[in-house]
Amino acid sequence: MARLLVVHHTTSPVLQEMLESVLGGARTDEIEGVEVVTRPALAATVPDVLAADAVLLGTPANIGYMSGALKHFFDTVYYPCLTDTAGLAYGLYVHGNNDTAGAVRAVETIAGGMSWVRTREPVAIVGAPGPADREALWDLGAVTAYAASERA
Repeated sequence: MARLLVVHHTTSPVLQEMLESVLGGARTDEIEGVEVVTRPALAATVPDVLAADAVLLGTPANIGYMSGALKHFFDTVYYPCLTDTAGLAYGLYVHGNNDTAGAVRAVETIAGGMSWVRTREPVAIVGAPGPADREALWDLGAVTAYAASERA
């Protein structure tokens, strides 16, 4: 069975809503054979990443950067996973109150350094998510779960 690893730093009701939308898409009945495993960023491990067929990352934008928790995740897994996860599909969602560009850029730089392949454009939301944002998050979850099913 394919495995989608969702690594998130969910620090607010808005980020919880975003996570739930992503998981709704990832767990849709239309995509079969994918186990969805969620881990808070501070709890995700090297074995979690090595067992994944795709990774979905979620973070707040904090002071123009990804959360410290997601940065800690990358610091933990970068070298142990560098060669074994080249080509791994990943998706990204980010929430900010003012701006998300720095957080998106930072995650994409690290994921690119690991030779991970983005499934689609990141979903970056400033302020409260609207219906179109929730749909984009659902789609991100579904597309990334599908990518996991294709790799397995």
